[in-house]
Amino acid sequence: MGVLAAFMVPHPPMIVPDVGRGSEEQIRETTEAYLQVAREIAELKPETIIITSPHATMYRNYFHISPGVHAEGDFGEFRAPKVRFDEVYDHELVNQITEIAFDLDFPAGFEGEKRKSLDHGTMVPLYFIRKYYSEGDIIRIGLSGLSLAEHYRMGMIIREAVEKLGRRAVFVASGDLSHKLQDYGPYGFSPEGPVYDRRIMDVCSRAAFDEMLEFDEEFCDRAAECGHRSFVIMAGALDGTAVEARTLSHQDVTGVGYGICTFYPKGEDGERHFYDKLTRRLEETSDGYVRLARASLEYYIRTGRKLRIPEDISEELKEQLPEEMFRHRAGAFVSIHKHGELRGCIGTIGPTEDNIAEEIINNAISASTRDPRFSPITEDEFPWLEVNVDILGEPEEIVSKDQLDVKRYGVIVTSGRKRGLLLPDLEGVDDVDTQVHIALRKGGIRPSEDYTLQRFEVIRHT
Repeated sequence: MGVLAAFMVPHPPMIVPDVGRGSEEQIRETTEAYLQVAREIAELKPETIIITSPHATMYRNYFHISPGVHAEGDFGEFRAPKVRFDEVYDHELVNQITEIAFDLDFPAGFEGEKRKSLDHGTMVPLYFIRKYYSEGDIIRIGLSGLSLAEHYRMGMIIREAVEKLGRRAVFVASGDLSHKLQDYGPYGFSPEGPVYDRRIMDVCSRAAFDEMLEFDEEFCDRAAECGHRSFVIMAGALDGTAVEARTLSHQDVTGVGYGICTFYPKGEDGERHFYDKLTRRLEETSDGYVRLARASLEYYIRTGRKLRIPEDISEELKEQLPEEMFRHRAGAFVSIHKHGELRGCIGTIGPTEDNIAEEIINNAISASTRDPRFSPITEDEFPWLEVNVDILGEPEEIVSKDQLDVKRYGVIVTSGRKRGLLLPDLEGVDDVDTQVHIALRKGGIRPSEDYTLQRFEVIRHT
């Protein structure tokens, strides 16, 4: 048993006749494809229908799985309250997914539900499925603000849980494509809109799930898509599997893209372990600075001892360490993220060691075990860590905030013996005032106090 098939489907409320009241005829092709999906699901007779929806409970750093025994919903907010649903949840499978996530220290579970009633991203697929198939419990899973790789990993966890329980399940990835395909559409037009639709439909037609992970998230935002993360979770549920893909329809007549595709597993395929390939590729593209930082923190956490060069590093790593790391001195910051969230960051404004390599080794240990904001990192977290190294240039005195640029320069604020620093080009820091304000707060300096400014450039290694 396991995931019998997966389906990529849209969720426009107007496709339900009681909501559309005739306007659904514009997307007749999508309706016919949806009916085909419903018939195929009925033929498969799944015990569980897994639905990922962009309109279910969503958190920035956590995947929410709807809890409880059952849930109800209707299209009342779309002026069709008589179209109702009363669905039973497969709570045993929910618990199994949650247990696996807990064991992996992966951010998914059923805590924090914001809205118990079913959302339209879930109900539109069910509207069609229930025309032909009344059996099968459901699972409803929301998306998150985490990386595409973590969404893929969520799909892998779902698949593991399904197989562990021996469930016959189908996966329904609910999500519209671009919302910016036409000037007359409700969201207007963006050049990225049609590009996104063409690209995602091509990727899905070939089941090229590795390419789903390569979509730039800023590009996706400009295209105003809502389903990409849903599709990526679905792809993860088919990791390591040969897939037969079929495109049933694609329409953009309303200014919003609606695509429907089917995916049937056809046995194991060792070349389609895309998460493992992505992880290896990221490791291979990391430069010597990052690899040294990771080696330092992993060695210290495993042994309790500081990494020594050359005694404690591999021949491969030795070859990747540039000579400049041993010839020059500079301040360095090591930043560690896990599942997209900061897990530790400590550095030095100026050089404190004989060379940059020693600076990185020490700061990697401090960032992973001595950052007072976080508990020490443990060995089981290693697979989920992203490490960055910033090498600081010489600080330069400036007389005005006008001489700062948040993308290019970091800032140091000093008042007496108090000092605060903020690196450049940080997510969420989009203007100089915010940059200086955060640096002041980090240094314990009130804005009303007299302080001096310095700027510095960094070379960032990822």
